[in-house]
Amino acid sequence: MHPVVNIDEKIGKTVGRRKIKDSLVYGLGLQKSLARIREEAGFPRFPKGVFKFRSFEEADAWMMHYMTRPRS
Repeated sequence: MHPVVNIDEKIGKTVGRRKIKDSLVYGLGLQKSLARIREEAGFPRFPKGVFKFRSFEEADAWMMHYMTRPRS
């Protein structure tokens, strides 16, 4: 069985790198940011459950209705 990745191949270019080395610190920061956005936006914006739509247009209309409704 041959390996899926060529181990002998040298990496020619690195496209991007994370500036934060500790992934736990990065994840906690992201979670805090999302929690703050949820509080400010007044989430939950959408009712829970599984919804079936006849078309994409109907689903888009439903989503826009709940996204643009005033806060309660």
